[in-house]
Parts: sequence; structure tokens; C-alpha cells
Amino acid sequence: PFVGSLGLVGASMLGSVLVMMLVIAVSVRVNDSVSILIIGIMFGSITGAIVSVLEYFSDPDTVHSFLVWTFGSISGVTWNQFVIFAPIVVTGILFTLFMQKPLNALLLGENYARGIGVDVKRSRLWIILLTSVIAGGLTAFTGPIAFIGVAVPHLARNMLKSSDHRILIPATICIGSILMLCCDIISQMPGSNQVLPINSVPALFGAPVVIWVIPRRKRRSLAN
Repeated sequence: PFVGSLGLVGASMLGSVLVMMLVIAVSVRVNDSVSILIIGIMFGSITGAIVSVLEYFSDPDTVHSFLVWTFGSISGVTWNQFVIFAPIVVTGILFTLFMQKPLNALLLGENYARGIGVDVKRSRLWIILLTSVIAGGLTAFTGPIAFIGVAVPHLARNMLKSSDHRILIPATICIGSILMLCCDIISQMPGSNQVLPINSVPALFGAPVVIWVIPRRKRRSLAN
């Protein structure tokens, strides 16, 4: 089980790195953010098509296991997996804390970042690697609980009214953990024998909040 879990994490991280590198390679040649977004969606479609082909040629038990994994769950992480899971995530977070200065500098543009001594290429490479390690390690065991990763940084930025990564990174970790725990409690449906897919809970309750927060923040920025 340990070797299998280690291989699962390694494959997940490798796939994450490859997709990130492809998107960044395209972004170097394309300056339009909308085009980059569309290209990212197309990469997702290609990946989805490959997965569909693999599902078609897989046996029913494997397809069922994959389907359950896509629902997302933190209760399915075993202790053997946790031995691998915890060090990867903790190490990734610790290294992310050392990226606060480059991330803050990049908010003001690459020229400014270079002017204060930030190695932009190296910083980008570290950001890609850390993102891939954390996202790959988490997704390998818990499934693609995508909404938390998409929504929580925006919620933290809006709640704290700050773009300083020295504040946002710890705040995002805390808010994301609390939100994930609340969603897991709701998915257990206390008083019932039914368990909801955890992916449906944050999207159902959180999506309206994000839809309300982002336009409100845009209007406030225009007013200022």
C-alpha cells in the first residue's frame, strides 16, 4: 500500500507539473488573458477526453472507484496514505511561506520585481513546482475538490481587504481548512445515514457567495 500510494502521488504531481508547464509555455506566446483562459479550458477538455478513453477500456470496478474519487472525500484517506500525504502538504506550505516576497513583488509587475532583486524566472519555477506538489498531493488522495482552491483566496482577499501575501497565505490556509471542515460536516448529513459527495457541498453553498463577492469588489475598485 505504501509503494502504491507513493506512485499515485508521484503520478499526480507529474501530471500537474506537465499541465502547468504547457499552460505557461503558451502564455509566453499569447498575451491576451482571455485567450490563455480558453487554452486552459481546451487543455482540460483534452485531459477529460483521455480519461474518458481510459474509462471506456477499464473494468467496471475501476470505473466505479474512479467515479467515487471524483466526488471528493477526506474521510477516505487511510493512515498509510496519511504518512505520505501530510509531509508533502506541510513541506509545500512551508516552502510557500518563503515565496511571500517574490509574490508581492510580482503583483507590481516583472520590471519592478527585477528592480528589487527578484529572480523572476526562478520564482516562477518555484511557484509552478510548489503549486504542482500541493495540488497533486491533495488531489491524489482526496479527489478534485476544486471549489475550495478557486474560491477561498478570493474570499480571504475580500474579507481582509489586502493583497499582501504575508497575510493572504496564512489566512487562505485557515479559511480553507475551516470551510472544508464545515463542508465535510454538512456532507455527513447529521441524523441521516446518507452521505453527500463533498464536492457538491462547497459549490452549492459557496458559489453564490463568490458570485456576490467578486462583482461587489469590482464595483468598489471602479468607485475608488
